[in-house]
Amino acid sequence: MRIWLDGGLRDADSARVSVFDHGLTVGDGIFETVKAAEGRTFALTRHLDRLTRSARGLGLPDPDHDEIREACAAVLAANPMPLGRLRITYTGGHGPLGSDRGEHGPTLVVALGETARRPDSTAVITVPWTRNERGALTGLKTTSYAENVVALARAHERGASEALFANTVDQLCEGTGSNVFVVLNGEIHTPPVSSGCLPGITRALAVEWTGATETDLPLDVLDRADEIFLTSTLRDIQAVHRVDDRELPGAPGPVTAKAMRIFEERAAEDLDPR
Repeated sequence: MRIWLDGGLRDADSARVSVFDHGLTVGDGIFETVKAAEGRTFALTRHLDRLTRSARGLGLPDPDHDEIREACAAVLAANPMPLGRLRITYTGGHGPLGSDRGEHGPTLVVALGETARRPDSTAVITVPWTRNERGALTGLKTTSYAENVVALARAHERGASEALFANTVDQLCEGTGSNVFVVLNGEIHTPPVSSGCLPGITRALAVEWTGATETDLPLDVLDRADEIFLTSTLRDIQAVHRVDDRELPGAPGPVTAKAMRIFEERAAEDLDPR
């Protein structure tokens, strides 16, 4: 495996980041996960634009899009695979053992891991912890991900692939690495960004391509929604067949199945939708 680290390709066993990197010591970093099929990325421009928004939200220098595109192309060429998870990580770089940043500049890592196509439906759980819709990191895709690790581990313990959060006012928010949509009376709804959810790339495309409505939704909408589905870079659109103890037989339902078809067709037409 070949990895891009700070300007060039390295072998995985020789690629090293300082133990004093701010991304490690205090989680001062951002990242993007990009789907790559047969060496071709999907929606890379949107991912790079969000990376820049996240960098500005943390006060990091704007990442160099040209360098990252070069890094992505080099990593994909060096590691051919049918379906890959391309991970772009950008941190505050070498710094002191504290919250203050150093003066060495950011660290850039681009790595690739093989993955498989997701099943058409999955199980999810809800968790008792909340998203803070008013927090300093709200809407940013940062490496401060331990909350998601804990929630996802609980989901796996209960036979699910994702955990869903409410926000501090008990509105439906998002999953650990996905956005959530519900179907009510044939209409598709998803929580607005103001709920505290990450503005997902796949979420935005699903809203544009299916006509979904951004709606403030109570968490208990999951108890009565006709259909539920998730969106994310590697899930695309994935139906939910169980929420906690509630079964949704026949998933994907007709509205979700149509959304899945639309997304697949539109994504195949344009690998970099702007």
